[in-house]
Amino acid sequence: MAGDLDIVIVNWNTGPWLRSCLRSVTRCRHSGFTLASVVVVDNASTDGSADRLDDLPLPLLVLRNTTNRGFAAACNQGAEAGGARFVLFLNPDTELYEDALERALGFLRRPDATSVGICGGQMIDAEGTAQASCSRFPRPSMFLAKASGAARLLPRLAPHQWMSVTEVDGSRPVDQVIGAFFLIRRRLFEELGGFDERFFLYYEEVDLSYRARGAGFLSYHLADVRVRHIGQVSSRQVLGLRLFHSLRSRTEYARLHWPRRQALALTGIILALELPGRMARAAASGRREDLLGVLAASRRYVAYLRVPDSDSVRTAVR
Repeated sequence: MAGDLDIVIVNWNTGPWLRSCLRSVTRCRHSGFTLASVVVVDNASTDGSADRLDDLPLPLLVLRNTTNRGFAAACNQGAEAGGARFVLFLNPDTELYEDALERALGFLRRPDATSVGICGGQMIDAEGTAQASCSRFPRPSMFLAKASGAARLLPRLAPHQWMSVTEVDGSRPVDQVIGAFFLIRRRLFEELGGFDERFFLYYEEVDLSYRARGAGFLSYHLADVRVRHIGQVSSRQVLGLRLFHSLRSRTEYARLHWPRRQALALTGIILALELPGRMARAAASGRREDLLGVLAASRRYVAYLRVPDSDSVRTAVR
């Protein structure tokens, strides 16, 4: 399919948010580029959120999976349905400002941006306040600082993965942009083999950004590309699974990109510090569902460590 831009949105039970997201795309200005397709990949939703969308004035294609394939696999599936020069992976709990697509594509098409392979925008919350929108590549010290409480007690001294709004001074290269608005050159995406489907949920964009950097392409934060972002609309529905997949994907990333000693250290941090700390906080809060969620995530994570490729631990949501 010819054109400049394909948009891929992976949906799982996002209620009215998907339609709001698509409506924001219709309101975007499209001068200077052609919107070739908007592909919604529905991962077996049960709330009807992907139904009755054909009244929207968009080149829309809805792909329906009978099971939840995971976020990375669904993104790849959606990208394969198009053929435009650029692919935007967009979360269904976002709304684009009218100039977002023009500005982002205009930047990537500049002659001096040929070394940029991926770019993202500035996330804005429901109150209109800027949110953290990019991060550093993770290191063991970051997880140790967070799990031990040092990141909270000594915020200025402890290493942080997420970059605060005050740290990011305007548009600039960064290690990784948030996956809620993740614009990439198709040629680069295909050369890298797309998202690694070992990441069922979370860290798929971190891994892809890391591999893009290794291939000589930068990720770039665009401060003037604004995106309203709610966050965790799907995953908050199943807190235990969300935590498990966060732990699992962190571990997968470490095994892929860190020395073996550091990857083992991360597992130790999770088992010895993070999970006991989460259990203690959940018990102290008196919220039974939180404690049950942490316990369920712990059991799944231990099962994953014993049998990393087991299908029994690959059930999740996005």
